[in-house]
Amino acid sequence: MIEIRNEQLFHLYNEKISYIINVLPNQQLGHVYFGPSLGTLAPFDQAYLEKKENKSAGTVKFFEADNLFTLADRFQELPTYGTSDFREGAVSVFEEETPLYVDFKLVAFHCFEGKERKLAQPASFASADESQSIVFELVDQERQLEMALTYTIFKGSGTITRQQTLTNTGSKPRTIQRFLSGVLELKNRDFELLHLSGAWLKERHIKTVPLTQGTISVGSLKGASGHQHNPFVALKEQQATNDTGHVYGANLIYSGNFLAQAEMDEWDNVRLMLGIHPEHFSWQLSQGETFEAPECLFTFTAAGLNGLSQESAQFIEKHVIAPYWQKRQRPIVFNNWEATYFDFNEEKLLTLAQESKALGMECFVLDDGWFGKRNDDRSSLGDWVADPAKFPKGIGSFAEKIHAMQLQLGIWFEPEMVSPDSQLYQEHPEWVVKHPYERISVGRGQFVLDFANPAVVEAIFEAMQKVILETKLDYIKWDMNRNITEAYSPYLAEQGISQTEFYHRYILGLYRLYEKILAAFPTLLIEGCAGGGGRYDLGILFYSPQIWPSDDSDAVERLAIQSGTLLGYPLSSFSNHVSAAPNHQVGRATSLVFRQTVAMFGPLGYELDLFHLSEAEKQAIKSQIVFYKKQRRLLTFGTFYQLQQLDHANETTWAVYDPQNEEALIAFFRVLAQANPTAEDFLPAAFLNARQVYQVNGETVSGQLLRQLGLRKPYQFNAVNHGTAQVTGDFQSFVYQLQAKKGVE
Repeated sequence: MIEIRNEQLFHLYNEKISYIINVLPNQQLGHVYFGPSLGTLAPFDQAYLEKKENKSAGTVKFFEADNLFTLADRFQELPTYGTSDFREGAVSVFEEETPLYVDFKLVAFHCFEGKERKLAQPASFASADESQSIVFELVDQERQLEMALTYTIFKGSGTITRQQTLTNTGSKPRTIQRFLSGVLELKNRDFELLHLSGAWLKERHIKTVPLTQGTISVGSLKGASGHQHNPFVALKEQQATNDTGHVYGANLIYSGNFLAQAEMDEWDNVRLMLGIHPEHFSWQLSQGETFEAPECLFTFTAAGLNGLSQESAQFIEKHVIAPYWQKRQRPIVFNNWEATYFDFNEEKLLTLAQESKALGMECFVLDDGWFGKRNDDRSSLGDWVADPAKFPKGIGSFAEKIHAMQLQLGIWFEPEMVSPDSQLYQEHPEWVVKHPYERISVGRGQFVLDFANPAVVEAIFEAMQKVILETKLDYIKWDMNRNITEAYSPYLAEQGISQTEFYHRYILGLYRLYEKILAAFPTLLIEGCAGGGGRYDLGILFYSPQIWPSDDSDAVERLAIQSGTLLGYPLSSFSNHVSAAPNHQVGRATSLVFRQTVAMFGPLGYELDLFHLSEAEKQAIKSQIVFYKKQRRLLTFGTFYQLQQLDHANETTWAVYDPQNEEALIAFFRVLAQANPTAEDFLPAAFLNARQVYQVNGETVSGQLLRQLGLRKPYQFNAVNHGTAQVTGDFQSFVYQLQAKKGVE
């Protein structure tokens, strides 16, 4: 619902949230409120909201004649630096070397329903009965610029989206130096900035930094959203818990360089902004040209971190992930990588496939090493033709044999990369991202292809299309193992386009390749990957409904990775593999049960040498797969809860709940055993129905008791309880199955 009052106040609201924009005295857009729904505003509420009779001291007046108006202390929707506001702004435009202190005034607005999904550039979408949007048309007449600012509110969602475009209506070129997608201004509520940070093999760990006067920022300059930081951030009250407290989430539907920052001024006003990173970015607009920024999401919840997790997941699953894959069952995969690495032939792969089928798996994923002369990671990228030494009858013949086993087939590609020894590089050295300098950085023995060049994108599409058609491919694992250095496009140089446009044009080229593949093969399942979780963002999820979250498959490390990821992304968006013990990334040995229990949350897979399993291990895998298939919908699309505070390093408890069927599955994990632990402890499950009665692993317990007292933690071995201990040693896991008793309430 969108309320418009006297063309001066605009109220976007539903049953969960309200977002209010007003027109400031200078005709710019101001921000009034974002938080719990206010419902329909009364006329006196409007008057109360519009009242502004005081001004902060030590400020510069915007108008000489108005002693009360300054932008220094006003909440704004489109702040710019230098016109009585000295904080960092969202927009900066230059004419040659001269800054234009832009002044966008509201001249018109219009509303519409629905939001079309377009493959060309990732953004949210919704049907006409699910969303309403308002477009503000803003003009800076003196500088001959036009801005369109679009806000969309969605039925039943705590998320609001924002999109913006800038058009040059003048005859002189204009250069955008900074064009951040989202701005949210709030009064400080003892906030801390929550962000997901880490590194390769330990992505998206939860970090928090209390706000103080000044600026806190995270971002990426790697040409991808990166392993080190993620575009998802949040402002949370420091006292917020899993289930209580105000939390404001923000995310960007984008896969390239980004900046997210929170600035607090001397009056405890907080400005949260995110968008394309302004470092090494500018974009020239000639007359009549328009630039479109990536879409930004803002989410509010008063239900703590679980509320944020659930609002984010529900929105992404319904309004970002492709409709075909929404609530659609994902196959249980077997990936050959850690079983064979590069040492395989067709016979070996077919034997692995037969064994995986016998264990209950549904899709065989052929990882790196199938093409060119790829016997290590220093060769053949770009030559997407099967190695005849490994596949004597071709990749099509191999695919037929896999499909004859009633298995789906997946194949690994790294479309954005090229090896120096490849035929592609020998024929087109100008297609590589390479500065004219003599020296060039080489990462992982490979170069990055210039996806700012449309001819490169077209050539890679044609090569991939041939393989997809020949194999009748079901699944692609799309990898990207090398970040961009010495960013320079020979193509842009030829076209006379500034190299500061390269990073964004590269991402647009990436999206163009996704668009072409999915337009031709709309039901193809693509799993995103970038050296693991180096491009885990909403831009990729728009095309790839699931992403490989980390190259680290160690179950202990995955507890932290997945707990962080689940704050901003749904269960269905990351794939999990049961791998070998000792683990190949950290050398840690954990039990098969522990690894399986961690991996069953979300789309499940296995990635280990099936030839070295004991009969007992094979039977355990069969049993787990049978269990997973019965619970797959709940474990992939259920409502997710964290039952323990996220700073509890030694214990983690995940829950998935289906409120319609009144069923839940809860997994308790303890990393290290404790000496002489307490004999009895409990895990409150506040999300359960207090009026319901549940079967819990065979016991009957009321929902009220489970909410208030909780599930009894598994008895830990304490040196004397040999007959009653349920878990022992390090790396413990325990699963609770809950089902409401029919006819009892």
